[in-house]
Amino acid sequence: MQTDAKVVPLNTGATQQSPTSSVGRLPVALIQVRDKTAVQLKQSLQVLFDNADDTLFEMADRASSNAEQNAFFEAMRDLRLKRKSIERAFLQKVFESFSTLNQYEIGKAPQLDAVSFDSLSLVQNDELEETVALDAMVAKVMNRDGIALGHLTTRLNTLVSKKVDDKANPLGPRLLCEGFLDACRSLGVEIKVKLIILKLFEKYVLTELDRFYAEANQLLVAAGVLPDLRSAPARRQSDRPGNAARPAQSGQAAGASEGPAAEEGVQEVFGVLQELLSQVRGSAMPRREQPADAVPVSSIDLLRLLSHLQQHLPQQSSADYDMRFSLDQLLSRASARSGRTRVVGQVDDDVINLVSMLFEFILDDRTLPDSLKALIGRMQIPMLKVALLDKTFFSRGSHPARRLLNEIASAALGWVEQDDAQRDSLYHRIEQVVQRLLNDFVDDPAIFSELLADFLSYTGDERRRSELLEQRTRDAEEGRAKAELARRQVEDALNQRLLGRTLPEVVVRLLQEAWSKVLLLTCLKHGVSSDEWTATLQTMDDLIWSVESHEGPEARARLLELVPGLLKSLRDGLASAAFDPFATSEFFSQLEALHVQAFQRLRKPEPVEVLADDGLESPPLLLELPSESEAQDESEPAMVAVIEEIVLAAPGESPTQEPEVSLADDDEALGFVDNLRVGSWVEFQEDEEHKLRCKLAALIKPTGKYIFVNRTGMKVLEKTRMGLAVEFRRSAIRLLDDALLFDRALESVIGNLRRLKGA
Repeated sequence: MQTDAKVVPLNTGATQQSPTSSVGRLPVALIQVRDKTAVQLKQSLQVLFDNADDTLFEMADRASSNAEQNAFFEAMRDLRLKRKSIERAFLQKVFESFSTLNQYEIGKAPQLDAVSFDSLSLVQNDELEETVALDAMVAKVMNRDGIALGHLTTRLNTLVSKKVDDKANPLGPRLLCEGFLDACRSLGVEIKVKLIILKLFEKYVLTELDRFYAEANQLLVAAGVLPDLRSAPARRQSDRPGNAARPAQSGQAAGASEGPAAEEGVQEVFGVLQELLSQVRGSAMPRREQPADAVPVSSIDLLRLLSHLQQHLPQQSSADYDMRFSLDQLLSRASARSGRTRVVGQVDDDVINLVSMLFEFILDDRTLPDSLKALIGRMQIPMLKVALLDKTFFSRGSHPARRLLNEIASAALGWVEQDDAQRDSLYHRIEQVVQRLLNDFVDDPAIFSELLADFLSYTGDERRRSELLEQRTRDAEEGRAKAELARRQVEDALNQRLLGRTLPEVVVRLLQEAWSKVLLLTCLKHGVSSDEWTATLQTMDDLIWSVESHEGPEARARLLELVPGLLKSLRDGLASAAFDPFATSEFFSQLEALHVQAFQRLRKPEPVEVLADDGLESPPLLLELPSESEAQDESEPAMVAVIEEIVLAAPGESPTQEPEVSLADDDEALGFVDNLRVGSWVEFQEDEEHKLRCKLAALIKPTGKYIFVNRTGMKVLEKTRMGLAVEFRRSAIRLLDDALLFDRALESVIGNLRRLKGA
């Protein structure tokens, strides 16, 4: 039956694009995943809102004051009224995340908008608390469901053109948390209440993600997307938080309870790496010859040998240290004692090769400073041991050992070589971490979690301090930008009125040295569209007119009417700008003399002929002849012709010199500068021996200034767009890769193995 009903499905906005849209159509399998997950998320949100009233009521009941109690009751009411709009906004975010998966091609960098000073704002405590809570929620999900999410991300990458990682996965915890937080922006609640709502989101939505991931992976497997990549099964309903209480388990026991399927998924990731190694072994990679009677050492014995090397590692280990050579020497001694050739087993040998290749990349990485490379290089044996103990080291991005290495590398990104590195707090802290690993790590990987927590606490404090100083730097630059913009407005106003005119010197000095400050203050406080700005311009126009030559009774009448108000406006303006009262007095005394002369010129009569009584013409007589003193007072004032544009210099500053070279708009160097994003780390080659590492903290759009800070948040450099382009042209600036170090190393190793396989 045909119908004209205007019923539009909820997902049509996400699936149908205009013919000119740059967003690609999603594969059918991915649309199924999106729609099924949207239904599941909607159900979970409904459970959240159904329980929110009870939770907030309990909090109100336990409130310590009437104000706090009223805040909870208001939050309950607000949440009831806006739950539908929050739910709709959140699901819309999810659909948008899916719809943009095919928007960019692999390798194409997204264009980033320039940041102006208008968009800069101080990070408030409320936002910081939101960020901390969000990071903690994301970390819990990644630790619990990282493998299943990783497999889902891998499958997505086979279906879409845009390169997706766990952070950009539409179903990843970070995008979901940020989407929910954005949807809740309309709630007029305090941060304390908002954090409670976030906790409810974690309890009723995020705890269901393992089931969502399992079902999403199963849908894609059924569609033939990487069917051999197996994920860990979802937890039973009875195991979920919020159901039957169960005793807390240690990390080791929890890992063991995941069952053989989880171990199988981990082994498959490691198996892929082994397969790549086996395919290049003997061709691109030399095969290690072993006697027929060789006996592989057990993993336990291998760990003991590595612990011996770890304890006797040279104090200043460098890239020249050959861990494999030292291990072979120990095996030779063990073989001589036992009378049988002892070798490393094939699986353990693959782990050693993989870790060695990872550290080869790390020690060759130009992003790490050389001094810190030496420290990080000493972590190779502890990292090898943890990889032998736990194969999830290669597959789980949230593994404590991997995270520790990544956090150290991230903290070291902005570190600058110093003459006495040992006195630097960051260097000292990294050295403590490395030494603790070398001294204490035997076979319990829990030490990595402990060291990670301590290091995150240290870097968190450092980051908060640097962010505060960085924000102050941005605020100062914002103020400078506003002041510079105001100076330009004042310069334009002065030049429009003075350039090309010849005026008394005292008036030109008064306007340039004194009234310019009044104009500047008015522009900063009220803007150029205000009545106050118009009034200051009018005062300047009146002053200029009052000292110019005029004729006729109308001019004299206007001057008589104008001067009293003009002088009052001038005095009030200069007083508001706190101009030097002594200089003000001198200006006004000279200005008074100018006005007196102007009045005298205007009242000077024309010669009048007087006829005698007898009608005969008599010699002409001048009436009101000026006295000798009046003639001296009427001496012409010093005049000055304004032929050059007035430039107001900022106090204590010299204007930035723009390079004389001019580059084409499509020049590669300008493209590099335009693609710089706020937060990017760069390295400047100041001279042959000195390098400066700094972060782009802000782009002040009105002035075109790029502001760079060091890792403490202190401003160290200021460049213009053209200046940066010139630095890039002469190869004096290099962009530092701030991606996770271990992940880049692993990606490089896999890429190299694949190239060797195809060679």
